[in-house]
Amino acid sequence: MKIKKILISQPRPEIERSPYFEIARNFNIEVDFRPFIQIEGIPAKEFRKSRIDVLSYNAVIMTSKNAVDNYFRVCNEMRIIVPETMKYFCISEATAYYLQKYIQFRKRKIFFSNFSFADLVEIIKKKHKEEKFLLPCTDMPNDEYTDLLDREGIRYVKAPLYRAIYSNLTDIKMDEYDVLVLFSSAGITSLLNSFPGFKQNNTLIAAFGEQTAKAVIQAGLRLHIHAPQPQAPSMAMALEQFLKEEQKGKAWEPVSLSIKNIEEMTPEKKMPPIRNKVKVQPVAPKVVEKKAVEIKPVKKAAPKKVEIKPKAKPIVKEAIAAKKAKPAPKKVKPVVKKKVKLAPKKVTVKAKKAKPAPKKVKPAAKKKPAKRKK
Repeated sequence: MKIKKILISQPRPEIERSPYFEIARNFNIEVDFRPFIQIEGIPAKEFRKSRIDVLSYNAVIMTSKNAVDNYFRVCNEMRIIVPETMKYFCISEATAYYLQKYIQFRKRKIFFSNFSFADLVEIIKKKHKEEKFLLPCTDMPNDEYTDLLDREGIRYVKAPLYRAIYSNLTDIKMDEYDVLVLFSSAGITSLLNSFPGFKQNNTLIAAFGEQTAKAVIQAGLRLHIHAPQPQAPSMAMALEQFLKEEQKGKAWEPVSLSIKNIEEMTPEKKMPPIRNKVKVQPVAPKVVEKKAVEIKPVKKAAPKKVEIKPKAKPIVKEAIAAKKAKPAPKKVKPVVKKKVKLAPKKVTVKAKKAKPAPKKVKPAAKKKPAKRKK
């Protein structure tokens, strides 16, 4: 089988250095991008109805870039200032570095796993189990994530910040593509909604994530490529390894995977494997020939003479009484001061100086007006 065309159910990457573009150049393959679902943010007015206090949680679990975008969008709309002490637990390194769009990247408060939610839960269990976690998710959260958190007894609250809307894919001719790459179970639902009678035929299906892979098989489809794996932690690396195997042999045919294969291929299972007890057969002890050894008698040393010194004579109470006792201090009677009555002071009242009587002023005699001369 010769692969010529691949359809990836995601938006076209803005970065030119995307690994999918390198695969297209290296293997001379056509790669198309078409998102199977569209993300719509839930407005802050609707989110307030859930009565979730964002600042009462000191850690956030980020499962995708959509979760990062909508978390900070809602905080901005609600005028919430995210504290610098907030801890972030991301499902991958790419999601962790995407936080630089909103905060300063500091290793002391950002933790990430290798595309495995089970691995991320193990990181939380070691040192951060006492934290209160906020889980930004869609209005229909991922049961795989919530089941793991419930099983480990981690305190968390689901925060529905966005919803997935299925895209209309009826304009795509699925028969033209040799490989179909899916990244979520919602993508499979969108595919079957647009094509109710979808027939896989010779199309190969690649799935990212354990839940996505199981959803493909449960939908009655065949799965051929699965990521993440220990040797291929990303979908781009899994596609590259698959194409290299194709180039090796002409009669090469891909093998469809089962759910059991998927569980074996995951980097870390949900529960740690139980170690089988190995029965250890008892080993017969080696026979050692004992050699005759001459035992020489040991001479006992003469006992040492110990001089016993006479004990000191006990101190008699009479000897203590014989010592010159210091004369007791004489008791001095306190001198009582007699109260002396003081003679009352004579207060001399100064007589007020009498004010002189006002002098009588004689009124001036009015002058008679002079007679006018005729």
